[in-house]
Amino acid sequence: MDVAKKYGRSFFLPPEMTYDWVTKSYIDEPPVWCSVDLRDGNQALIEPMSLEEKLEFFELLVKVGFKEIEVGFPAASDTEYQFVRALIERDMVPEDVTIQVLTQAREHIIRKTFEAVKGAPHAVIHLYNSTSVAQREQVFGKSREEVKQLAVDGAKLLQDLADETEGNFTFEYSPESFPGTEVDYAVEVCNAVLDVWKPTPEHKAIINIPTTVQIAMPHIFACQVEYVHKHLKYRDAVVLSVHPHNDRGCGVSDAEMGVLAGADRVEGTLFGNGERTGNVDLVTVALNMVCFGVEPGLDFSHVMDVRNTYERLTGMKVHERTPYAGDLVFTAFSGSHQDAISKGMAWRTAGKSGERWDVPYLPIDPRDVGREYESDVIRINSQSGKGGIAFILKQNFGLSIPAEMREEVGYLMKGISDKRHQELFPQEIYRIFEENYMKRSSVFSVPECHFKQIDGIRAEVTIEQKKERRIVETAGNGRLDAVSNAIKSYFGINYVLSVYEEHAISKGSSSKAASYVGIRSEDKMYWGVGIDEDIIKASIAALVCAVNKLAEQQNVTQGREERIVDIMNFIQSHYNAVTLDLLAENFNLTKPYLSKYIRQKTGQTFQDAVREARLKRACALLKETNQTVESVAEYVGYENVEHFNRIFKKAYQMTPLQYRSKG
Repeated sequence: MDVAKKYGRSFFLPPEMTYDWVTKSYIDEPPVWCSVDLRDGNQALIEPMSLEEKLEFFELLVKVGFKEIEVGFPAASDTEYQFVRALIERDMVPEDVTIQVLTQAREHIIRKTFEAVKGAPHAVIHLYNSTSVAQREQVFGKSREEVKQLAVDGAKLLQDLADETEGNFTFEYSPESFPGTEVDYAVEVCNAVLDVWKPTPEHKAIINIPTTVQIAMPHIFACQVEYVHKHLKYRDAVVLSVHPHNDRGCGVSDAEMGVLAGADRVEGTLFGNGERTGNVDLVTVALNMVCFGVEPGLDFSHVMDVRNTYERLTGMKVHERTPYAGDLVFTAFSGSHQDAISKGMAWRTAGKSGERWDVPYLPIDPRDVGREYESDVIRINSQSGKGGIAFILKQNFGLSIPAEMREEVGYLMKGISDKRHQELFPQEIYRIFEENYMKRSSVFSVPECHFKQIDGIRAEVTIEQKKERRIVETAGNGRLDAVSNAIKSYFGINYVLSVYEEHAISKGSSSKAASYVGIRSEDKMYWGVGIDEDIIKASIAALVCAVNKLAEQQNVTQGREERIVDIMNFIQSHYNAVTLDLLAENFNLTKPYLSKYIRQKTGQTFQDAVREARLKRACALLKETNQTVESVAEYVGYENVEHFNRIFKKAYQMTPLQYRSKG
């Protein structure tokens, strides 16, 4: 950008650069926290808080755990003055809390400030004057010595008035506009002020380093703070404080690096409120420490309560993506994040046995700040993943869809969201899921089934098409297999029942169960879901839905002739003894015609149909019983076990024993 040519680097490096702060990997103990919400934060509001609102906000800050609270600039307005007096006269300041007031290094302002804090049990008088090159040369027209003398004179007046005023006072000094000040000169001014106050370890002074206006990268600020830390006089009697602003978006990093560089104290606001682009967000800095296992000394275990009070009193809004407290923080939009959530892996915790990863996408367990991953804050849009959608169906409706099904469901929801250009919320997701996987009966339905336990399962399956019903008698290894065989015979379609899962519904009625059926045909999966108090009915409903989708795809619209259905079901029911002679006799047909008819209607020979039925039953016996391979072969109609083994291996690419052992 051409406009960049009008700007340049205007910060000052310390006379010597040291990098001790770089060797520290994290903040191992909390700084002293000072909230400036009621001063810096309040004066930046479009409509500053009223007296009563400020009193309520003060109580909030005390509840959170702040021990130092800057309550105002009492010489600036009557409301500020009256607020400070109300805190003192109403005895609202707890014994372990210190209030702080701000004053310029000007005599009448300092005197008004002391009037305001008269009788305070504990108060910090925060003195400042601007020390930057631009302010000295362009605003004040004063030399370095003259500007330093302003600070010294202000410091002396603080000391004199403190001796004359009832109360318990601590002094703080800020070289205002520090970023535009020569670092060694800022230290020179601070040391001149300290020479006036002569702090002791028992009665410390505060030196505060502000970043108004923030003009350097955070690592430069850290080096500046480290220089101040190493060159301040009375260092063991000084609390070194930082007051980061956020003009470059570096408020949090300035605070954290400043503490690593030697700062003992941080001034800031809740949620980064403050003038211009805001002060450092103390909620973020404090909870960042929690993520490293360090107790910050501030209680944000119910951060949303803090946020709600803050928004109500200030009229400000916490942005949706604000760390820890934003509406979207514990929300997942994109695929991999939602997949992680669905597996319950989103934050890291440390236990007695060491670190344990619960999720690689969040720095903190949402429950530790009074929040949780509820499905209504997981946003499903065109970028969402299968995990997020599965999570919503599980959390809201108790549906644990199979892992193999999730990708298809995910693409379905993403496609609909993309087409509509809008998010999908839980009820809409369920409606779409129900419509696509639970209510598909465009080709047929199965309103009724009756079963008998005879050599596996014999079934009478009622298939309804266009309000016409036909009963199909069939057999199978189990109830669902019998119904599946009836449907295959009726339509003449072929598929493999590839996935079956079931579970009790964990939401709503505990008496209902869900079944999931996945069938495979021509390398494509078709899914169905059934819900019913009877698990058999639920599984049949799931199968019917899946086969309806297959029938739609393959343009199968009607059942086969009743005679071929009956012939194929006869083979299914008499697989171990059926012969072409027996079949021809039973249906009053000649063997040549019957053989040709079966091939014409099914694409199979008579021998193919018999072999398929026998091997299917053999598979069930190998899995469900301890019968020897010889017994199984004989049971399904093969007298020669070697012949059975050859046929089985050709069909399944493994021997019967290998099939049994594969689980």
